[in-house]
Amino acid sequence: MSDKPNKTGIEKFNKLKLKKTETQEKNPLPSKETIEWEKHTGES
Repeated sequence: MSDKPNKTGIEKFNKLKLKKTETQEKNPLPSKETIEWEKHTGES
């Protein structure tokens, strides 16, 4: 066996056929205000 990766099909791949997508954050980080509010409400 060879240590080189199998590249058959990669040379013929046409990236122009790829669809354009918009990425969306599924789990956004909380804002600074939310973090501060949680810090203060947890201390009572």
